[in-house]
Amino acid sequence: MRNASFHLATAFGASLFLAALAPVGGFAQSSPGKPANPGQPGGAETVPRPPEASTDAPPTDSRRAMLDELFARLAASQDEDETKGITRLIERRWLQSGSDTADLLMSRAIAAASADKDELAIELLDRVVVLQPNWAEAWNKRAVVFTSLGDDDRAILDLRRAVAQEPRHFTAWTGLGVLFRKTGDKKSALAAFKQALAIAPHLPDVEKVAAQLEIEVNGRDI
Repeated sequence: MRNASFHLATAFGASLFLAALAPVGGFAQSSPGKPANPGQPGGAETVPRPPEASTDAPPTDSRRAMLDELFARLAASQDEDETKGITRLIERRWLQSGSDTADLLMSRAIAAASADKDELAIELLDRVVVLQPNWAEAWNKRAVVFTSLGDDDRAILDLRRAVAQEPRHFTAWTGLGVLFRKTGDKKSALAAFKQALAIAPHLPDVEKVAAQLEIEVNGRDI
């Protein structure tokens, strides 16, 4: 069932990471026990062939300027509602790679994952990161699908790539916090959650789990 995909956020208090599952219709969790096999087609599914690309281009200066402005507004946000509104706008910008081909493959990957075809989504996203290795959101999206498949190690690697390309990627930082805590690395989890909150304040789920980890890692003040 689709609701099962939210168990990770419920368990670790970091629903923002799972929000990355559904920017355009929702990623669903696939059946347990299905290993990711990025190099092979998912069952009988085949990857749709994208059109020949002649208009691929890097993100424009204006797109970067818009993102910078949104991040400045996010840092100055005063409450949860304002933070949510700005983060949604940022996430929409993140879905624009500047490449028509990569954007098409991304949309098909999202549709595949929404239909519980996670292995097909991985195959499509493999092609996206080859076409656009500097696109942080492509690495983030593939990490989300790896998490859905239970492959936390690959998810962590992809999230590290995402924050390397976009250090302000609060969703990827939150995902790292979720996965580090799941593996028992509380110190790294706390550091990742703090990074997310430094970029996007007033995220209640992240604030709550970070406060709890602060006590577990550093102890309660006397």
